[in-house]
Amino acid sequence: MSTSTSAVDNLLAAADREWRALGIHRRDRVSLAADLRAELEAAAADGLDPAELLGADPTEFAVRIAEEAGVERTPPRYGQILGVATAGAMLSLVVGYVVVISLHQAFVAAFDLPRSVRVPVWLAAGVFYGAVAAVVVAGAVLAIRIVLRDAPHIRHTAARMALLLPPAIAAAIAAAVAFAWSLNYPLTPLAIAAEAAIVLAAFLAATALARRWSVTAAR
Repeated sequence: MSTSTSAVDNLLAAADREWRALGIHRRDRVSLAADLRAELEAAAADGLDPAELLGADPTEFAVRIAEEAGVERTPPRYGQILGVATAGAMLSLVVGYVVVISLHQAFVAAFDLPRSVRVPVWLAAGVFYGAVAAVVVAGAVLAIRIVLRDAPHIRHTAARMALLLPPAIAAAIAAAVAFAWSLNYPLTPLAIAAEAAIVLAAFLAATALARRWSVTAAR
């Protein structure tokens, strides 16, 4: 493979990454890449550096030719997706807390076990954290489906959030517990904030991955 051919391939790969980030459909990316390859190879045949055709910023050039071609775009809208999902999760936690407090006596009566029955700590913790995770996932998915119902591929995003969030949150809770255990379970604001940040980071990462999966799968 010649140096010019390798340079053309590298430039096309960079352009394709930018087109994918813009939400351009695969068939349009193929067409844009074919046109751009022809121009770059023609420039190389004339003894010019293909990179000179794209200028100092190849990604900006890729955006410009996509806009000039008028191709259809499906932006991922990560910021909006993450914001709505987080708000939905927080709202569901607040509502869940209010419901539990309001029905506290009913829950105590329904699950009052004899003193002779000892529930393992790991089981009680698993039920508690599992319930919290279920409320978070349900709130986030419902918020996405309701608030952003008109966004492209939002149903696929919600379905993949329901698939990815439970294991992500479970792993994050385990990591947060391990972090707290390593410090002998401190109750300082800094330690609690760090544990919450671990869970939040996993939640946001899984949500972003679900959105990326839905958008790229449709291209």
